[in-house]
Amino acid sequence: MRNDLIILAVDDDMINLKLLKSMLKKSGFVKEVIEAKNGSDAIGELKGRDDIDLILLDIIMPVMGGIDMLKVVRADDNLRQLPIIILTTDETKKVEALECGANGFLMKPIRKDDLINKIKTVDRKSV
Repeated sequence: MRNDLIILAVDDDMINLKLLKSMLKKSGFVKEVIEAKNGSDAIGELKGRDDIDLILLDIIMPVMGGIDMLKVVRADDNLRQLPIIILTTDETKKVEALECGANGFLMKPIRKDDLINKIKTVDRKSV
């Protein structure tokens, strides 16, 4: 497992973002966590950087939700290979998210062990 991952965390709930950031930083393999509060902000971050390794994506957000963002990322030749893990309280969105190209799915509240294991399974650069 590499120890220099750069992860984009997208969630409109600031408490969830801080919690994710804390879990990821403590994992020992994350160098940086970039925060975005909706899909539109996240797309802006992705356009401005080419070093993001993985996206943690909430589904239900204002401005641009997770499914819409997923479709935009998967339609972009430069971004389509990025691993995306969906984080949500809405299990009914799982099939739609996976059909739209998500690499993984975790139910909130997120547990650190589940998050770390899921990241390990989808981070293709670490294998």
